[in-house]
Amino acid sequence: MGKKMSSRKYIPPYKVSGKAMNMIAEIAAAIERYRIILEGPDGVRLRKINHIRTIRGTTAIEGNTLTEAQITDILLGKRVVGPQREIDEVKGAHAAYEAIESFNPYSMDDLLKAHGLMTKGLVDRPGKFRNCNVGVIDGAGNVVHMAPPFANVPSLVKDLFAWLADSEDPVLIKSCVFHYEFEFIHPFPDGNGRTGRLWQTALLGSWRNEFYGAPVENIVWAHQQEYYQAIRASTAAGECGPFIDFMLDKILRTLKAKGKAYEATDKKSSQKSSQKSDQKILSIMKSMPDITMADIANATGLSVAGVKKNIRKLKDANLIRRVGPDKGGHWEVIG
Repeated sequence: MGKKMSSRKYIPPYKVSGKAMNMIAEIAAAIERYRIILEGPDGVRLRKINHIRTIRGTTAIEGNTLTEAQITDILLGKRVVGPQREIDEVKGAHAAYEAIESFNPYSMDDLLKAHGLMTKGLVDRPGKFRNCNVGVIDGAGNVVHMAPPFANVPSLVKDLFAWLADSEDPVLIKSCVFHYEFEFIHPFPDGNGRTGRLWQTALLGSWRNEFYGAPVENIVWAHQQEYYQAIRASTAAGECGPFIDFMLDKILRTLKAKGKAYEATDKKSSQKSSQKSDQKILSIMKSMPDITMADIANATGLSVAGVKKNIRKLKDANLIRRVGPDKGGHWEVIG
């Protein structure tokens, strides 16, 4: 956490690396290319797909098992067989993301409203700060983080929002710092991860509307273990520079992959959709050999199963091969 400066203004501790500054410039260029995609004929469809995937991603990180197909049915008002709590989580996430553009991301009151929508029917006091002390426990039952005492939460969150309003850093940096600090404070008894991810998207969307169509939740879900590692590394370092580097890298890679997918589609516009998918994947792999299947799915609008199907076809056609293991290896485009 940050410290009180002599002026009594709260300043979270963070270092902006040279790598982060370079990525900010690249993201600014990449978001322009993504804007073209969203303004194109596939824009509306991609926004709908991203909305469903955002809900799937942000709830799946918390253990929700509902599939994209089930989430789609829930949003259409159809009956879905599944745990009622998981269905309520999907409905809450949908309500919050439906309202995201109406939130003022610099307003603490609006954040409380967002949490209220996100956790309605799931917690005893939706939209209210916690009234008990909490710790974060890993899968082995070990306490990996003790959040600040509950009595301090209102003032800590208020100070964080004051810094957010006063800081002259780029929104890309501020959104990452806020995300990390919010998770450190852990202001609610439940729903902190979902609300923190929503709020980073709200901040980014207030800067560039295109981020509402390319939210960070899908990035985090695709790199969940790295996400937690970046949080732990920042906590150990006493400043959130590692988390900033992680988030900016994943945002940039996602936007670049989406741009490559668009270029491939544009060049092959007269081909069938399956051929377009093949070209998208080949184009992405050429420029980003270490890309994951989840990232390809996020970039192309395909499901992970659809990506795997297309990759099998490309392998069978001897157009690509995998070099090294699934984790740490890379793709090689042949010819």
